Amino acid sequence: MKNRKDPLTNQEKFMQNHKRHHVQIALLRLFLLVSFLVLWEISADRGLIDSFFFSSPSRVAGQLIRLSLDHSLFLHVGITLFETILSFFLVFLISLAAATVLWYSARLSEVLEPYLVILNSLPKSALAPLFIVWLGTGTKTIIVAGISVALFGSIISFYTGFQQCDPEKVTLIYTLGGHRRDAFEKVVLPSSVPILINTTKVNIGLALVGVIIGEFLAARQGLGYLIIYGSQVFQLDLVITSILILCLIAMGLYQGIQTLEHRIRKRMKS
Repeated sequence: MKNRKDPLTNQEKFMQNHKRHHVQIALLRLFLLVSFLVLWEISADRGLIDSFFFSSPSRVAGQLIRLSLDHSLFLHVGITLFETILSFFLVFLISLAAATVLWYSARLSEVLEPYLVILNSLPKSALAPLFIVWLGTGTKTIIVAGISVALFGSIISFYTGFQQCDPEKVTLIYTLGGHRRDAFEKVVLPSSVPILINTTKVNIGLALVGVIIGEFLAARQGLGYLIIYGSQVFQLDLVITSILILCLIAMGLYQGIQTLEHRIRKRMKS
């Protein structure tokens, strides 16, 4: 009986330690956030910083209430969130398709690789005015701007992940009579899942950055528009409130990707 209970007891201890670790990390994060907000409020209250330029948590809360009462908060947040998520999914699908084509054709990858590196190194904010000229103002331009920031780096990362799979496993597929498609579906793609997920974590933030760049120039709604509008009329409380909302959105999107990662890893282990 002892031999049967010992592994279960050890597993329970491991799970308790694991949960305790996550609780401690969450509490430390909360402590840092609360400490920052309290220090910010006290500094603005006592005149250590100018609340007109740096705002304060109480002024931000007041701005949030005003935006909520006239229902504009949910409109602007919803538009930015929709554009970001759509850009993110399009980046993922296009990158996966392009990296797959490059893996299937070694000659094509050799031809296109330097162009991908050059396009990835371009400052995407410089392309935004061109998108406005080509596509006009509106949601289409903003989504293209969001895609452009993350796309080329994502293709390079996905393709690099495909190349790093175990060549012996690929050779085994061919030895057993499999084709290139079998090698990709059974070896290359499954072994590249960690790199795909890690790249996806970066892409969600880059898509948000690209959307905000597009909203700076080509929008009449969205958080990027609120930031530009607030800076133009010197409503810095509105600017800082919009920036803090963007931080919360980025945190929520990253957490969503991380939750998806945990589920995928559990399925792969099982």
